[in-house]
Amino acid sequence: MQEAARRAYKAMVMARAFDTKISALYKAGKIFGGVFLGRGHEAIAACEAVFLTRGKDVYNPFIREQAGRCAWGESVLESARSYLGSIEGYMRGRDSNIHWGNPAVGHPAPISHLGAMVSVVAGMMMAKRFKGISGRVGVLNIGDGTTSVGATHEGLNLIAVEKLPVVIVVTNNQFAYSTPNCQEFAGSLMERGRGYGLACHECDGTDFMETLATMERAISAARAGEGPQWVVANTLRMCGHGEHDDAAYIPEELKAAYADRDPLAVARRQILEAGWLTEEEAQAWDDECRDEVQRLVAQAQREKTPNPADEDWKATSWNPEY
Repeated sequence: MQEAARRAYKAMVMARAFDTKISALYKAGKIFGGVFLGRGHEAIAACEAVFLTRGKDVYNPFIREQAGRCAWGESVLESARSYLGSIEGYMRGRDSNIHWGNPAVGHPAPISHLGAMVSVVAGMMMAKRFKGISGRVGVLNIGDGTTSVGATHEGLNLIAVEKLPVVIVVTNNQFAYSTPNCQEFAGSLMERGRGYGLACHECDGTDFMETLATMERAISAARAGEGPQWVVANTLRMCGHGEHDDAAYIPEELKAAYADRDPLAVARRQILEAGWLTEEEAQAWDDECRDEVQRLVAQAQREKTPNPADEDWKATSWNPEY
């Protein structure tokens, strides 16, 4: 667990450094469209992805899982290329923001329509079953709002009936854009998972050690053939829905309640207290990640953007394992 904790924490540091950089670029008019930050989500994302193997498992991060992409083994260069429209990225500059992926290694490109990726991940895991591939797991990220979408129900029903080795991580950041939980659903998110017959887990997504242990337990169970797992990870989105949004709809008292629960600060404190990291290492990682982000973003900024006159580009990729 110590090595997983170190890798997850470093991924969180890298993701925060990247978020800080792209927020500044957006505000300077260097990035067009939307910028979506993972503040408040970093522990959840990093602690799920750190237990996956790139190229064998399936990982479906979405708009706030940059820390998960880092823990999964992807460089922030790919995210920078996507935001900046570089032709060197996986999407060749054809899509922006976080809508990029590499299906050849088990990372499908996200579909913006909420709930659509549930069936995609289910299909990828069914394909592995048809090919006789076992011991693999898929981690699927959805939010509290996505649990109310029809496509989500259809996909979850298939996952449950077929007992696919999928871990559905429901990040409850308490708002579906600006709609609070009390207007999103009746009952609880744990009850929703039980309604599908799923094994259910819950954690405080701002508590690094608790989240790490919960994700390890759920992913290990799915990998061992114990069927799909439902994880409700509770947190607060500590920023707007996107950088265009000031999050004025989040009550000040709620913001104050989470003021000392920044997942990055909590993780740093816990991992230092456990003796799994030293102060010197922590400072070195801060500096290293900041410098690496600066270097890679500068690289992406120098790369060309698409020119339809001289490109041969395909929208799909193929891997015989899938």
